[in-house]
Amino acid sequence: MGKIYRIGIIGSGGIAGEHVRAYKRIEDVEIVGVADILPGRAEEFIKRWDLQQAKGFDDHRKMLEMELDGVSICTPNVAHYQTTIDSLRAGKHVMLEKPMSVTLEQAVEMVQVAKQTGNMLNIGFQPRYDPNMGLIKDLVQKGQLGKVYYVETGGGRRRGMPGGTFIRQEIAGAGAMADIGCYSLDLALNTLGYPKPLTVSAYTSNYFGTNPKYHPEADRFDVEDFGVAIVRFENDLVLNFKTSWAMHMDTLGATMFLGTDAGMKVLPGSRGPWGGVWDGNVGAVSIFHDIQGHHTESIIPLIDHKLSVFEEKIKDFVRALREGGPAPIPGEQILRNQAILDGILRSSQTKREVEIHIPDIG
Repeated sequence: MGKIYRIGIIGSGGIAGEHVRAYKRIEDVEIVGVADILPGRAEEFIKRWDLQQAKGFDDHRKMLEMELDGVSICTPNVAHYQTTIDSLRAGKHVMLEKPMSVTLEQAVEMVQVAKQTGNMLNIGFQPRYDPNMGLIKDLVQKGQLGKVYYVETGGGRRRGMPGGTFIRQEIAGAGAMADIGCYSLDLALNTLGYPKPLTVSAYTSNYFGTNPKYHPEADRFDVEDFGVAIVRFENDLVLNFKTSWAMHMDTLGATMFLGTDAGMKVLPGSRGPWGGVWDGNVGAVSIFHDIQGHHTESIIPLIDHKLSVFEEKIKDFVRALREGGPAPIPGEQILRNQAILDGILRSSQTKREVEIHIPDIG
């Protein structure tokens, strides 16, 4: 029998269960440790998921003393930074749930430590593993649209506000923009090759979350449930980005790429009150172009697949462990995603356009 890859999990909330489910489907992987800051919770998680070879810890640093090939970090957002830094410095490769961090400064240090230690920092954006997301990127990267100068993206739930740790700034850092908005940003930025952002002008609000009529934890709700931003990039490119957890509307519209030769419209695949966000489904793709002077719309056939994009995310991380890297979705790339989210919060607080400065990480 070949090598067994030993995995530890930090944080035992709902998303950690999805990691376990995916890891269990991979033959050469074994979960050997679970850490959670709440006493006894790691042991409860181990029992619930029948992780017979795993030990429970109340301190993730104790778990990191074990022989581990990789660590899945599934904590609330505010803990992403320290658990990632500790894991990397302990010599572990990291599979980190989104969003990457709370602040840009934290994200920069996380990438720097990954480079210094030579350990992998992989960020969990599972929508990338929908083959149709790859199709969209391929169309743009091969020049089918010409020069892309304007992109509009985002996602809106008519009613889809979470609770608990998601709605408290001291734990989540941000609300809808970081929770589901980061997926929309990655759809656009990955398609474009992750261009460098320069400035952002943003507005956010939380009229629904703070209203007891719409949310049972309104008195504890202090993050944004809606946001919109204009982001300028290098090479004369602008992005209109919008995200909502709740609104009196069915949708915030399609993602659009406007190019000098053609335009592309991409509809999200999900529908209903919780639908309309980029969580790994593509509904329809159309190209708008001119043929011999005639306005033409070409429907792009979608790839029919039965993949679980979440499982594909975990499988790709394990593949990188086997092959010695690199990270499938590296932290230094997602740094630009985090920089935009950081700029959005700064701009909405100051009510003006702000510059985005990403330091050289070497």
